[in-house]
Amino acid sequence: MKEELFVSGRNIPNIDPYLNIWHWQIPLYLFLGGLAAGILFFAGFYVVRGKADKMRTTVKIAPIIAPLALVIGLGALFWDLKHKLFFWQLYTTIRLDSPMSWGAWTLMAITPLSFIWVASYMKELIPGWDWKLEIVNKMEAWVIKQRVAFAWVMMILSIILGVYTGILLSAFNARPLWNTSILGPLFLVSGFSTGLASIIWMSKDEKERKKLGRIDLIFIIIEIFLIIHLFMGFRAGSETAIEAANLFLGGQFTVSFWVFVMVIGLIFPALFETLEIWGMHIPKWLPPVMILFGGFMFRFIMVEAGQITRYLY
Repeated sequence: MKEELFVSGRNIPNIDPYLNIWHWQIPLYLFLGGLAAGILFFAGFYVVRGKADKMRTTVKIAPIIAPLALVIGLGALFWDLKHKLFFWQLYTTIRLDSPMSWGAWTLMAITPLSFIWVASYMKELIPGWDWKLEIVNKMEAWVIKQRVAFAWVMMILSIILGVYTGILLSAFNARPLWNTSILGPLFLVSGFSTGLASIIWMSKDEKERKKLGRIDLIFIIIEIFLIIHLFMGFRAGSETAIEAANLFLGGQFTVSFWVFVMVIGLIFPALFETLEIWGMHIPKWLPPVMILFGGFMFRFIMVEAGQITRYLY
């Protein structure tokens, strides 16, 4: 017979319940939001640099994914809402101290902008494409003339969207795993990496893939650094922060995090992209698929694990 001594009436394993109200819809929404942010940022970036023709997939083709990702992500978020008929109330005010307000208004702006961006390239991508209404053709001509300005706006909104996906979690002060300022930059870098992975997977231009692969390798290194720094900060923090870190350092999320996120999602893709830069043949779909898988698992695990952690001291 095993004897256990409880010195506290709280956090008794398998007895004391914890609140778990966010399920797969939220990590899916965070993943697709970061993915769209990464794709749209680099589309705008290469237009501003005047390299739209050299980076055809980045600027003209891959952005087709962005509005689809945003719509699906918003659909998942709407599905998760408890009071669905009252979502519009987010748009009755602007609160600069509220991550929800920032996210709602950013999504309100960047979603139609992503559709406009894709529509402005339809005639280049599909020969014979024609908008039936003259007013639409005039609007398209105006957008093309102002494309650099649109690119700057899209880049700024993409950065806000990418950071917001992490700040949305870090604003929950009652959850020690989420209550860190590193989550904003970490989710931004991870989102940009998944966006690059999607573009690399779609591109048929060897030079374009290699250029984006080098950039993605830098983002992966930064992401690994931020994750290490995240755990170092937890281990040097309070007892609750240490317990949050221990979920990944011997606890129930150890295997899933270090295998699915760190090894499959970051280390192996970094190794494969390095070998590809050195001239070795690597299946072009392999690193992007690993990065996308790791990016989704990272958000899924962070959302699940964060809801377990709490302040008890």
